[in-house]
Amino acid sequence: MKTNILSLKNEMIELRRNFHRFPELGFKEERTSKKIADYLKGIGIEVETGIAKTGVVGLLRGPKEGKTLLLRSDMDALSIQEKNEAEYKSKNEGVMHACGHDGHMAILLTTAKILSGYQKEIRGNIKFLFQPAEEGPGGAKSMIEQGVMSNPQVDGALGLHLWNYLPIGKVGIRSGPLMASMDSFTIKIKGKSGHGAIPHDAIDAVVMSSYVVTALQTIVSREVSPLKSVVVSVGTIKGGYGFNTIADEVNMEGTARALDIELQKTIPERIERILKGITSSMRGDYELNYQFLYPVTINNEMMVNLVQNVCLSILGVEGVLTAEQTMAGEDMAFFLQKVPGCFFFIGSGNKEKGFDIPHHHPRFDFDEDAMPIGVEILCTAALRFLE
Repeated sequence: MKTNILSLKNEMIELRRNFHRFPELGFKEERTSKKIADYLKGIGIEVETGIAKTGVVGLLRGPKEGKTLLLRSDMDALSIQEKNEAEYKSKNEGVMHACGHDGHMAILLTTAKILSGYQKEIRGNIKFLFQPAEEGPGGAKSMIEQGVMSNPQVDGALGLHLWNYLPIGKVGIRSGPLMASMDSFTIKIKGKSGHGAIPHDAIDAVVMSSYVVTALQTIVSREVSPLKSVVVSVGTIKGGYGFNTIADEVNMEGTARALDIELQKTIPERIERILKGITSSMRGDYELNYQFLYPVTINNEMMVNLVQNVCLSILGVEGVLTAEQTMAGEDMAFFLQKVPGCFFFIGSGNKEKGFDIPHHHPRFDFDEDAMPIGVEILCTAALRFLE
């Protein structure tokens, strides 16, 4: 198998670079999904398109009855202006594959091509799922609602993420919670405008919002056990009219994250209690809009053992690490809520080649030598799962 994968390396790199040149934002991946669908059809795989607008699913049916495994890749890019000067740099102004999704698509398409050569030996089915809008607002939930987990019914799911925080040749894998929940909130602090020289006739929304930003951090530092991980971050704050005017309104946006499902549920109430206390004590008011976006990404122990054993056989003991938990979110979590599965990290960092820039950076890039490793792991794990 390794020889077959390496023979497709140049094709895989060209796929990745093509996706990189023409990045598209979530639910707008029209060109991307067409290229994926055409490729899958070209290797004889059944294809369904238009799921959750731009999602694509390829189905490889084995001749014998058995389980169905879902292999998932995301497709969307980010609203970032690329600053790299590579020949394959983005041609779409203000849009860039800055997280590795271009590599994920190339890996999964190559995996589909390799596994299609094993079709006569497959007991069961493999679904190759290409999902829109992972970066937001999230395409996994919509694809599930539109039936991708049935016909045939999915029994397990695998996904990977190229990870510049790990060096090339390493894999990070972990049972249980791996990535945090990801929620968003907007807050409107409401006061009463007035002259900056006559503050007693006004209700200062800027002062109230300043207290709010500081007090929200006590959720993490004073309300949650130090042994549990929570993040509450205010990302934007906007308000005011001029240097001598007291603002009647301040708007804030932020995110909250946790690695514990029950703890995630309590965060809105904690935020609201702080808002109510501060604004009422200062004669103001507030509006809170809290949105639960992605749940905690939780790996199944048996599926982790399967992938871990595959990784050990490919990379050896020194190449398989226990992945560090991260407060980043990932909507692969929705698939893992439905069936046992495993999401893992493929090391793609290489400082010597200059591939040590973090994800979501305008100069992000990764070592393409990581892609054949991802293909071999997915192919081997898929065949073992269906045995």
